[in-house]
Amino acid sequence: ADLVEELQIDELVIAPDERRGGLPMEEMLQCAQAGVAVTDVSSFFEREAGMVQLNVVDPSWLVFSGGFDHSAPRRLSKRFFDLVAAGSLLLVSWPLMLLTALAVWLESGGPVLYRQVRVGERGSHFTLTKFRSMRVDAEKGGVAVWASRNDDRTTRVGKFIRKTRLDELPQLFAVLRGDMSFVGPRPERPQFVDMLNGEVRYYGVRHCMKPGLTGWAQLRYPYGASVRDAEEKLKFDLFYVKNHGLVFDVMILLQTVEVVMFGRGAR
Repeated sequence: ADLVEELQIDELVIAPDERRGGLPMEEMLQCAQAGVAVTDVSSFFEREAGMVQLNVVDPSWLVFSGGFDHSAPRRLSKRFFDLVAAGSLLLVSWPLMLLTALAVWLESGGPVLYRQVRVGERGSHFTLTKFRSMRVDAEKGGVAVWASRNDDRTTRVGKFIRKTRLDELPQLFAVLRGDMSFVGPRPERPQFVDMLNGEVRYYGVRHCMKPGLTGWAQLRYPYGASVRDAEEKLKFDLFYVKNHGLVFDVMILLQTVEVVMFGRGAR
């Protein structure tokens, strides 16, 4: 308390280490009474870095720190945003979708669309549809494989449509159907979800809401193709599912336009 007064400190960030004994609660209360903000380290990371730092978070913080708004007004505003955003983009992009389908067919024939089962809200499964960007035999034997940088399974047209995000456009229909939201955690395949649930703490929390066509993690972290990448992206996914709102969704949408225009983060 004396040091706080001497240095004119405005905020204390508390990062307790139980091995060093208990916290000086009486002095912390004295600081709080003097108007000094007392913040735990989990909330500090959430506020300053826009993420949930997994190695300092415990379940009680997730329970008592607020967020996870699933009220009726929020559900209605999110659904309204989904319909307006997806419908508007579909009206603008349908000529590009036709040209993309034609380009995929002319290069390699075969199916123009690629369908995969993904994990959605509360662990439910749905079929995600994209323009095919890889060879037809990209996953021989049906074994799920993460895409990698300069993946040799990607076709020439596929490289272009992945970089420009044109391959994602058929997912607009999933947003209109209600299987996905326009903004949210990216949906993952069941095989990877089963593995990551055992490898990454709190991974299942990201499924408390609908997956998205774009999301906070996609803006803040490059394409993930490993367990470590999934853990890093989860920090931003948890921040979004705790703090999502209409203004936040609009901000993510505007930043996504910038990402698509300049091709940042594409793989």
